[in-house]
Amino acid sequence: LNSEVNRLANALIALGVEKGDRVGLMLPNLPQALIGYYGILRAGAIVVEISPLYVERELKHLIADSGAQVIIALDIFYPRIVAVINGVHLKAIILTGVRDYLPRILKLLYPIKAKMEGQWIKVKKTRPVYDLKDLIIRSRGDDLCIDVSPDDTALLQYTGGTTGIPKGVVLTHRNLMVNLLQCACWMPSLKKGEEVFLGVIPFFHVYGMTACMNFCIYLASTIVVLPKFKVEEVLKSIARYKTSVFMGVQAMYVAINNYEKVKNYSLSSIKVCISGAGPLHAEVQERFEGLTRGKLVEGYGLTEASPVTHCNPIFGMRKKGSIGLPFPDTDARIVDPVDGKKDMPAGEIGELIVKGPQVMKGYWMRTDETNAVLRDGWLYTGDLARMDEDGFFYIVERKKDMIKTGGENVYPREVEEALFRHPKIKDAVVVGIPDEFRGELIKAYIVLKDGESAAVEEITDFCKKEMAGFKVPRALEFRKELPKTLVGKVLRRVLLEEELEKMKRQG
Repeated sequence: LNSEVNRLANALIALGVEKGDRVGLMLPNLPQALIGYYGILRAGAIVVEISPLYVERELKHLIADSGAQVIIALDIFYPRIVAVINGVHLKAIILTGVRDYLPRILKLLYPIKAKMEGQWIKVKKTRPVYDLKDLIIRSRGDDLCIDVSPDDTALLQYTGGTTGIPKGVVLTHRNLMVNLLQCACWMPSLKKGEEVFLGVIPFFHVYGMTACMNFCIYLASTIVVLPKFKVEEVLKSIARYKTSVFMGVQAMYVAINNYEKVKNYSLSSIKVCISGAGPLHAEVQERFEGLTRGKLVEGYGLTEASPVTHCNPIFGMRKKGSIGLPFPDTDARIVDPVDGKKDMPAGEIGELIVKGPQVMKGYWMRTDETNAVLRDGWLYTGDLARMDEDGFFYIVERKKDMIKTGGENVYPREVEEALFRHPKIKDAVVVGIPDEFRGELIKAYIVLKDGESAAVEEITDFCKKEMAGFKVPRALEFRKELPKTLVGKVLRRVLLEEELEKMKRQG
């Protein structure tokens, strides 16, 4: 890995990448994702993580906003990149294929499989398009001595923040490294050089990047890289490679618990599992621990904090429904949500604010929005929470209106704006409905224009062209009108209460 990283870093420098330049990384979980990430950093450049799920409009915004001049991507994403190249300043497009790091036999068979699945693409590698493997082979493998300091920016991780408009969270080398040290302090039973991590949580997501990919490398451990969560493949990997550490989201643990053949696989190698990016239900926790010899606990974080700030103890007292205790060197308070200053007594609800060395530098090129959430060194999370007398924290309500589905943040405003672009839609609102598998399911309530009619499939197909798949509503309901306040604001809470009541009646 070190040799491949050095070679890529030298290749990037030869292409004109300088210290502080932004380089986009648009890859699923593959060996190339690690090589690309560390290669960019070693060249002194800044990683710009781009979700492979993003559609053209979202991709163009990230490239333009970050000022990325180079992008490393999977070849099957090339058509999307070409479609947005006008208006951005990409000097080089570096492509890689799934087959590039496959074993010899699978590498020979892959083209057949890819063609059958419609995922085979042949791109002519002429400037400004380059082949990643070719660049690595032709480049030097010597160590580089780029002058990078701990407080230099390492990563732009885009998030919706509190407004729904994607913003680049500026994370430094210190932010990222400190969060790894905090993870290591929290899990002292893990031994350097001896652990096997299951790398199925997306590395382009800040949780997977820190708690899985970076943490694994820090511990000099083995990582089993899986590009997609497929329950049978995950179980086979755990049994075959004796996985000891599994960072995931509740939906993954639910899928394993409910898999009918789960007892056919040996899961006894599991030692430590963390569930992040959403709440962990006690029933899911207990069933999963019953299947393994490991511990599964809930943690909490946000992109602006690299991301982890809280976690339940792996061994020792833990509390159901709690996000646990603050990480080492992390201060946390519950303050009055109105004045943002007065501390709330134990048990009372307020806004959760945190302070620590893992907290971001700010939002990329957005001073006003940075000042709105970073005040006197404290990061205002926007999450309503409470703290009990033992110092354990509980999230009461997540950021206003935000939906957590399958470990991803979805902001209603963005989905609603896409729906409003449909020529037949007069009014629309989306709500997160509790869902055992995804955490929350996105449901859209739609009012059509007078005289119009539309099928659910028509709306869904339109949404798929406008946004990433995880943002597309899973349920739609057509209505004549939406519940609103006297000033015309849609009452989301009324709709959610209707759904909760319906679920209660259905048992």
